[in-house]
Amino acid sequence: METQETKKFIVPIGPQHPALKEPGHFEFSVDGEIVTTASARLGYVHRGIEKGTESRTWIQNLYLLERICGICSHIHGTVYAMGVEKLAGVEISPRAKANRTLIAEMERIHSHMLWWGVAAHEGGFDTLFMYTWRDRETVMDMLEAVSGNRVNYSSNLIGGVKYDITPEVSDQIKRGVDFLEERTHYYLKVITSDETFIGRTRNIGTMSKETAELLGAVGPTARASGVMRDIRVNDPYGAYPDFPVKIVTDTKGDLEARFIVRLNELFESFRIIREILDHMPEGELAVRVPRKIPAGNVVMRVEAPRGELLYYIESDGGDKPYRVKVRTPTLPNWGSVITTSIGHNLADIPMILAGIDPCFSCNDRMVRVKQTDSTRTMSWEDLRLHGIEYYK
Repeated sequence: METQETKKFIVPIGPQHPALKEPGHFEFSVDGEIVTTASARLGYVHRGIEKGTESRTWIQNLYLLERICGICSHIHGTVYAMGVEKLAGVEISPRAKANRTLIAEMERIHSHMLWWGVAAHEGGFDTLFMYTWRDRETVMDMLEAVSGNRVNYSSNLIGGVKYDITPEVSDQIKRGVDFLEERTHYYLKVITSDETFIGRTRNIGTMSKETAELLGAVGPTARASGVMRDIRVNDPYGAYPDFPVKIVTDTKGDLEARFIVRLNELFESFRIIREILDHMPEGELAVRVPRKIPAGNVVMRVEAPRGELLYYIESDGGDKPYRVKVRTPTLPNWGSVITTSIGHNLADIPMILAGIDPCFSCNDRMVRVKQTDSTRTMSWEDLRLHGIEYYK
């Protein structure tokens, strides 16, 4: 449509759109094919999970919170269990920590490969999409061998884990890692040599380190701009103190850099998985935790595949939480989409959007703010903590 004030066209995308697998609404003002302003409206998927936790027991919430995101289900259960264990004053065994970390790294491989296929599809590279999703079956088989499930693994308990790693399962995981490592080398060669793909990613959606820090970007999106932030490194949890992670970054800050960072992270995951399997510590799988959790509150954070995942958990001393607040990594990354879209062709927008690996269903709440140069209604800290409709 064309506005009367500016005589410029506004191109709406969503909330129902063939290119979007989940509902979100974007408006791009264009001058010809060049985007001049951009805005996003989220919050169409409001499932009320945070409120739902208040009427369920601590154990029941473990399974509810895993449903926030099917691709990141294990890490949601992990950070929640870690928070409850801290409130209860419970320390789980090194073997349980290593088990959680092992599954978290396999889940990271699953998430990155799924995203890689979706991003290739958005760029019109459907052959690569099919190759990637075919290879993704390998890591799903690995996860199924551990837990019996291919998506929501439900391996966590409050106080430990359910499933042990048998020698047979360990051998299957190692074979899967060997195959996936070989395929990842191939994919890395493709994204750095295929002229068509380079044309869709190189110097597209570039975000400087300063802009990434200002917008509060997290995960591979931030690390592709040179931000040295990975919770596994900056604030190690689980078994990461015993199996340290080497942070993966790039400095170019464009879409190509975000692809390269994620693929190089896979190599790091392969290495950590092998080390855990070769040096699995001894210990019990689970310890007892009281039904009622002592009163108090805790903030826990972990590195989900998309970036920093933050949980605030508050207990009033009962068998149910008083409050659970979840800040998923997609929320702080939305600002980078709106900012980096400006000045690019409209045809580049789907790839820029896919570049942050968005998860609309993770956005369980939304705050809409209209800003002008003369009026500011929220601080930058507020912008980082909430989903925002931001007007450039």
